[in-house]
Amino acid sequence: MPICSIQGLTKRYDSHDGGVVTALEALNFDVADGEFVAVVGPSGCGKSTLLHILAGVFSASGGQALLRGRPVNGPRRDVGVVFQDALLLPWRRVLDNVLLPAIVHGLPMVPARERAASLLHLVALDGFADKYPRELSGGMQQRVAIARGLLHDPAILLMDEPFGALDAMTREQMNLDLLDIWQASRKTILLITHSIGEAVFLADRVLVMSPRPGRIIDEVTVDLPRPRRLEMMATPEFGALTHRIRAQLGIVRQ
Repeated sequence: MPICSIQGLTKRYDSHDGGVVTALEALNFDVADGEFVAVVGPSGCGKSTLLHILAGVFSASGGQALLRGRPVNGPRRDVGVVFQDALLLPWRRVLDNVLLPAIVHGLPMVPARERAASLLHLVALDGFADKYPRELSGGMQQRVAIARGLLHDPAILLMDEPFGALDAMTREQMNLDLLDIWQASRKTILLITHSIGEAVFLADRVLVMSPRPGRIIDEVTVDLPRPRRLEMMATPEFGALTHRIRAQLGIVRQ
């Protein structure tokens, strides 16, 4: 059984002019346990809407999202989320920010603190537990957000453009860091990104979405070897995969 299954998922909104906007239409895909899946598509195609439905923030208009075989009908403890902005509480130290899910879910604090310390080691922030967010770089803040998203041992980690606000060099380093974290934790990850290169570099599969109403128009298996290195981006194999996705999105020069 896949850890996550999207079955005929549709989302409609009432518009301000009294009409109806269809954001997502009849999405179908599965995500296996431990798999890294990326979703790309044009702005407004419903990528973030999909993530919010999986996070239990939005409800579906049709179809369903299943996690561990159970419908997602609201926020759940077995889902972790990382957003584009780290959203750290500025008055809480790094360790206390990582511990927030334990407070929200009422987890025992002694093992939670032990896990938080282990996760800070995993994201290479040993020695920063007592720092405040303002004392960290943007990339370091995002690593804190990833540790926070993993604290309660979720079945799936949802990531919504987590590196979109970072500069290009920091973003490349964060891609490498995320692969190391994924390799060590083996968590299932669903990543929303606007970057085709980032999607191909990170993921096992890339789901390509159409303009609104968002549909899955291609599913690209990324058979590049792991561990991945930035040099791979210059290979013909990497170029062929990104070209295929660009062609599906209509952004290849004729």
